[in-house]
Amino acid sequence: MSARIHPTALVDTTAEIGSDVDIGPWAFIGPRCQIADGASIASRATLERNVKIGERVRIGIGAALGGDPQDLKYRGEETWVEIGEDTVIREYATINRGTAHSVTTSVGKGCFLMAYVHLAHDCHLGDNVIISNGTQLAGHVTVEDRATISGLCAVHQFTRIGRHSFIGGCSRVVQDVPPFVRAVGNPVKLFGLNSVGLQRNGFDATVVAELKRAYRFCFRSDLNLSQGVERARAEIADLPDVRHFLSFIEASQRGVGF
Repeated sequence: MSARIHPTALVDTTAEIGSDVDIGPWAFIGPRCQIADGASIASRATLERNVKIGERVRIGIGAALGGDPQDLKYRGEETWVEIGEDTVIREYATINRGTAHSVTTSVGKGCFLMAYVHLAHDCHLGDNVIISNGTQLAGHVTVEDRATISGLCAVHQFTRIGRHSFIGGCSRVVQDVPPFVRAVGNPVKLFGLNSVGLQRNGFDATVVAELKRAYRFCFRSDLNLSQGVERARAEIADLPDVRHFLSFIEASQRGVGF
């Protein structure tokens, strides 16, 4: 099925448009943009340049993707935005291109970015990430698979947010948030495992119990963080999710909030 492009839309001659694509009124598709089959670009949305859109992606009204990175070190190098298949980006969200640091700002498959979300340069989102209205991610933020960030949060540069974690609304995230936990506050503090989220995602009860033990060793004991990680490795079953939890903490450059 051929693309449906509204006559008022502006599409650069270098853009690549797949089949069954919808491009709405007054949308702008700039140089070297690539839109895969079944995607839809709503009215007045802008793909400024160098944006790769996966299959069945939906871009909302007035969203702006592919703008220059807001970084004084940027010198016009060729950089990109990449959006994975089945992701939804709602109205007036903004996603800037990467810099020479990582070249690409990327969003994985099946993500849901609500209205007015901002992703700065060199952010990298995994699959099935949910970010609620008005949340702002500064440059170089990494968000792992199935993390959820509530509305009106501000996330500091170079921060990492672990998979299956949940961050409550209006939080200021200045340190790494480990996988599988709940966090909220200004700055964020940890409030145990994201038990509801883990249950909804089909985690085995044994895995959840061992993650709780690891969490207690690291954050609810008399041990310091490195001692807690060491104790957890010695006493807890060597499960992949437990290993990831502990390795994430060990690799933290910004520290993790207690």
